[in-house]
Amino acid sequence: MPIFSDDNDKRTAFYEQLQRREAYWWQTRQQLTTLQEQHLFWFGDNSFIMWLLWLLVSYVIVAIVLMLIGRLFDIELLFWHYAVIFGAQTLGFIGLLFNKGRFANHTQQKIDDAIMASEEALQEMYILASDSIFPDIHAQAPISLQDIHSRYQAQLRLSSLQCLLQKEIDAG
Repeated sequence: MPIFSDDNDKRTAFYEQLQRREAYWWQTRQQLTTLQEQHLFWFGDNSFIMWLLWLLVSYVIVAIVLMLIGRLFDIELLFWHYAVIFGAQTLGFIGLLFNKGRFANHTQQKIDDAIMASEEALQEMYILASDSIFPDIHAQAPISLQDIHSRYQAQLRLSSLQCLLQKEIDAG
């Protein structure tokens, strides 16, 4: 049934359902982008340098905190106190560095799950669109993406419509 039938209840239900699917698809895409950025930052080509940089930053932060604690509470920390604290920090960092591959695999698994969720959401949108939007679009062809966007009262994002239409074009 084309969306522009006379049944307003079905049209409203379709809009709500498609908007929910579209919002979920955008949410999964955003999550995927965030995970990919994190993976690139922590486990990319220059990740070892980033890890060393964060170790240096953590040394500076710990040193500042120790000096502030020493001044605020009039505690005199000896050299061996600092050596023990920074040694423990270094051992913790080495442990994290050795488990870097495990962390990378865990992040990659999250990325794979996000890709799957995004594809499933897109497939659900495509099924809804093929039942409702595409017959109406084909009946009104040729039509531009902006015309489709305005016909649906700008309730769907242009890139969502473009993705759906591209999938329809790819399907033939």
